[in-house]
Amino acid sequence: MDKLAKIREIIETVAGKAVEAGPEDSLFESGLLDSFALVDLVAALEQAFGVRIPDADLIPQRFDSIARIDRYLATHLAE
Repeated sequence: MDKLAKIREIIETVAGKAVEAGPEDSLFESGLLDSFALVDLVAALEQAFGVRIPDADLIPQRFDSIARIDRYLATHLAE
């Protein structure tokens, strides 16, 4: 499974429904995720990708779309 598919799967698990959004579409504006789900999303991303996401990064804008999550992880997986 490629990284984008894994991210989509994690979002679907956290949201409890299918992701119909495109890679750049806002997951929060669409109502798929909310600020409460952000903590669960980050925890699942940490577990799936073996990264540590600092509390300071827990802002919706960093995780607003599949593409943004992918870019964030690419930066942090390289560290």
